[in-house]
Amino acid sequence: MTLLSKIKKLPEGYSEVMYNNRKYGVTKSEFNQGKSYKVYAKELGGNNFISLNYYCTNEREILKPCEMPESKVIHFLENYISIC
Repeated sequence: MTLLSKIKKLPEGYSEVMYNNRKYGVTKSEFNQGKSYKVYAKELGGNNFISLNYYCTNEREILKPCEMPESKVIHFLENYISIC
């Protein structure tokens, strides 16, 4: 599954996911008719967070982590589990 498909699986607005056996509150915003996304995930009851922007251009897709290593963002996107 691609990073973009994992981002698209998150519902618009607020939702909750499990990551590393912890619950996270996630806010996803979609812009430019689905060509850019902002995702912010905050560990509920903790102090960890994930923040990223993702852009889709005609040439490529660009992941832009916000003040954290790209590997941390990728690990979150590849391993979060949606909860209902």
